[in-house]
Amino acid sequence: MKAFEYVNAQTPESAAGLIGTEGRYLAGGIDLLGEMKEYIATPARLVNVKNLPTTREISKTPEGGFRLGANVTIAELAAQADLPAGLIEAAAEVGSPQIRAVATVGGNLAQHSRCWYYRQRDLTCLKRGGSTCYARDGENKYNAIFTGNPCISPVVSNLAVALTVLSAQAVVWRKSKEVRLTMAELYADAWNNPLAQNSLQPGDLILAVEIPAPVAGVRSSYLQVSEKSDFDWALVSCAAAGSVNEGKFRGVKIALGAVAPVPFQMEEANALLEGKPCNEASANAAASLILATATPFSHNGYKVPIARALIRRTLLNLAK
Repeated sequence: MKAFEYVNAQTPESAAGLIGTEGRYLAGGIDLLGEMKEYIATPARLVNVKNLPTTREISKTPEGGFRLGANVTIAELAAQADLPAGLIEAAAEVGSPQIRAVATVGGNLAQHSRCWYYRQRDLTCLKRGGSTCYARDGENKYNAIFTGNPCISPVVSNLAVALTVLSAQAVVWRKSKEVRLTMAELYADAWNNPLAQNSLQPGDLILAVEIPAPVAGVRSSYLQVSEKSDFDWALVSCAAAGSVNEGKFRGVKIALGAVAPVPFQMEEANALLEGKPCNEASANAAASLILATATPFSHNGYKVPIARALIRRTLLNLAK
């Protein structure tokens, strides 16, 4: 690991001022320290942001929603029974108990690619500034089946998928003020730009996530399939939120994870479900629409039937 400076920030302003052009923010450190050990990241300075005011709190917004500080740990999130069920389920699937006790909300949203070509210190793949996405013609078992650019590294954040269907916004410190980004906006750049992990600009810092006030009758669900039952990344994940009134879907949103560089949504599928009976036929129709444009590679075609099953199950969970 390359030598670095270590400084503590007490305010968002000081954090942004300290990071400079060669620094990185440090909170839980689960992802960053792994990159540093492999010399994938070599920051000259680490700016500790664990002590920033209010970032360790889960609180209610004036409108009755939830504000989750960026330094709230995944374990704390999973233990909050009054949060939406889909978010709790997503948090419970992150890593191991030891990782959840340290990893943070902000870190989970901002983590970098887990593609093994990106993580291979002796290669310079497209996402790290090279000219080739080695996964396309190589080992692509864990890679994306939807993408808008030559890189097929998928988003791996569980929380991002659950928060997408909850219409959550990330509160980001940018250029001396707070800005709010929807989950779609937070990851939009990764769809078109192979170098981007998300839409955060240099010096941007996630301070919190805000979830709108719950609406009566709206439920949420999150499911994932992994190779191992514990301590493993999702092969495919799916979140859904909405209500079932008189046996019919209302206001449903669906998002898939680990299949695209962004939490993958299709507004046409959400619209298709509006007013349709809450049954397997409707759920399968939505899944078929979502997956119609999937472009699997040589080793990840299995993701399509898994995604179909997860879409069906998460949608039917809304009626439980």
